[in-house]
Amino acid sequence: MSNATQTDRWTDSPRARWLAVAVYAVAMAWVESAVVLYLRTLTQRLDPATTTPLPPLERVTEAELVREAATLIMLGAVGWLAGRDRRTRAGYGLLAFGLWDIFYYVFLKPLTSWPRSLLDWDVLFLLPLPWWGPVAAPVSVALLMVLWGSLVTQLPPQRLQRSPPGLVWVLTALGVVLALYVFMADAIRVAPQGRQALQNLLPTRFNWLLFGCAWLLMATPVLHLLIQLTRRQPAQPTASQPE
Repeated sequence: MSNATQTDRWTDSPRARWLAVAVYAVAMAWVESAVVLYLRTLTQRLDPATTTPLPPLERVTEAELVREAATLIMLGAVGWLAGRDRRTRAGYGLLAFGLWDIFYYVFLKPLTSWPRSLLDWDVLFLLPLPWWGPVAAPVSVALLMVLWGSLVTQLPPQRLQRSPPGLVWVLTALGVVLALYVFMADAIRVAPQGRQALQNLLPTRFNWLLFGCAWLLMATPVLHLLIQLTRRQPAQPTASQPE
């Protein structure tokens, strides 16, 4: 086998695809951290948990909303391009999102000296309402994304069921809804008071109990995969030797 053929096989392998998606996600994380540095320097809010955390800069806010949506599209697109089927596309997409989220905070620390700890509050997203939570919360969800994405993209198809039971997806969806509620609970509460109330919102308490339940539910697909891996694989039939 020629070296060129071996190289082509490796570059098209799941491991190479994982590495390419990871490099892309980490690079995007640096871009995200740099953009946030610019925005927080512009608004003089390197620590988001300050008075009036969302300043009334309408054009900047509108651009930021579109940028967030564009970021999600970019992460989803790289997952679609890297995957070969629905499951691996979802896996690479979540892998990209998880690594992007984790390394965003890794890079933000030397750029802004923030967060000081994993318990510092952050504005996580603005769509459809501001999400608030300690840094540890989104990072823990991102770790689940990376783990599940790595498993479904790197394990041989014969080690995985064609499709997980419907109950797994129901529990996962319930966990996602609960987590979103926890992140946006304060914004939902003050939203009827108008934009000014959302801009001045500064939560101080996080519902760790409800979030923990949501996290466990979202971990269901990972647990399901790990259970599959612990099961004994059926022995492969061997070809009979001619007499």
